[in-house]
Parts: sequence; structure tokens; C-alpha cells
Amino acid sequence: MKTLKDVISLKFKTSESEGVIFHGEGQQGDYITLELKKAKLVLNLNLGSNQLGSIFGHTSVTTGSLLDDHHWHSIIIERHGRNINLTLDRHMQHFRTNGEFDYLDLDYEITFGGMPFSGKPSSNSRKNFKGCMESINYNGNNITDLARRKKLEPSNVGNLSFTCVEPHTVPVFFNATSYLEVPGRPSQDLFSVSFLFRTWNPNGLLLFSHFSDELGNVEVDINEGKVSVHINVSQVKKNRIDISS
Repeated sequence: MKTLKDVISLKFKTSESEGVIFHGEGQQGDYITLELKKAKLVLNLNLGSNQLGSIFGHTSVTTGSLLDDHHWHSIIIERHGRNINLTLDRHMQHFRTNGEFDYLDLDYEITFGGMPFSGKPSSNSRKNFKGCMESINYNGNNITDLARRKKLEPSNVGNLSFTCVEPHTVPVFFNATSYLEVPGRPSQDLFSVSFLFRTWNPNGLLLFSHFSDELGNVEVDINEGKVSVHINVSQVKKNRIDISS
């Protein structure tokens, strides 16, 4: 395919921070890759470079953050020549690609959810997408519907299920006045706790526990956007340990 205009749209949700959403490339050096990196959306695009190195077409744009929250996110990519509109959840970013070419020349298949192993270093270092996609539309073709009805030719549909499996986690929402209190475990010399959290607030108490026999306490909090652990131990000279990250 050699196109002057492209419109690509889809919705996705995932709890993974890395993964290729779609990829296409051509023999002339053209390529387009949309992927998640560190839970941000990265679009890599090249409409062509020349062998002399005087025309360098690679363009990379990053948008969004915390996209591994297992909520639906919508993407629209609209390209007319070198002019690109990249819209993530109704936030649009406009940019122009580098180089001097206007056409996207893709000789090979476009893959969704990953990229084929090409032997290039870039292909084996990238993770396949793990999560759900819906409403995949590529230049007027409803890819989701065509894949479900097995109408894509040629196609290599891997282990796809046309349902979205929900993760087996139960979140708890705290409204800044609520808290959860659970019984301790007396006569234990090990204290171990783990949890995932997400908040927009820069300060807040995450966890607090007294040690038995008045031996001290442990406190985990967020202070100015950093997580801090404070361990107070009575009956010893150096009675306070502070760890910040």
C-alpha cells in the first residue's frame, strides 16, 4: 500500500506498561509503529529516508501516561502527508513528520497486538501487547469485525478470544477520611506487606502499624509525591529508620 492519507482508530485497555499495539513497514524504509512504553503511548513513523543520510525521516511522538490502568483508552491517528493529528482520549496533538516524503509505503502486512520477528534488533526487544482492543479501524476497514469473521486475507490470527477477560483484583477506594483496619499477627518476628496504589494526591498516609509489646511502629506514606517508610523502634539507641523513594 502506498497512501497519502491514513486514518487509524482503536480502543484498548491493559494492565501492562509495555506492548506493541500495531506495526507496519516497507522495503523503502517506511514504517509506522504504535506501542506502549513505560505506560505511555509512543508513535514511531518514517515516511522514508535516503541512503545518503541527508533526508532523515524518523519521527517519534510520546503522549499520555499511566495507560496501564485497565481502563479503556481511545486512539485516533489522522495523517495527511507529513501532517499528523494524534488523539488520545480526546486530547489532540498535532505535529509534522521529519524528512521530505508524503507517502507511507507499506509492502508487508500490518500487524495488531505485536510485530513479526524480522531479525532486526528492534523486533525482538519489543513486547507483544497483552490486553483488550476493540473498534479497530484502519482506513475504513473494520479490522475487529473482519478478524472475528475470519475475512482477513492473508492473515495469521494467533490465539485470540473475542471476549475481554477482567483481572481478578478487587480495588478499594479511600476518600481521605476512610480507612481499613485489619487485625495484627502477634508473636511474629516478620512484618511483610505489599499493595498497588494510584493517586493524584502528593501527600497521604498509606499504612500504619504498631509493633506488639510497645516495641515501636511502622509507617508508610506519600510526602510531596515520594513514598517514605518510617520505622520507629523503641529500646534501641538508633531508634528511627527513614527510607524514601
